[in-house]
Amino acid sequence: MERIYTIPLRDVKRVPRTKRSPKAMKYIREFIQKHMKAEDVIIDQAINEKVWERGREKIPSKIKVKAVEDDKTVTVTLVDE
Repeated sequence: MERIYTIPLRDVKRVPRTKRSPKAMKYIREFIQKHMKAEDVIIDQAINEKVWERGREKIPSKIKVKAVEDDKTVTVTLVDE
């Protein structure tokens, strides 16, 4: 199964500025686990680089990802626009 999600990261902006990027990565994992109903989630390095692009404090407001399910593992990659 393959799905494209736009994950809103605006809720992550409620945490302290210095914890935003790490919290955003955890939020992306939780979002995919909830929506794809999967325990094992592999997040691509490109998503990590996109979130950390402007540093620890200035995360993007949303991120568009593609989730592909293989057996019980979900692989998440960045959507090329």
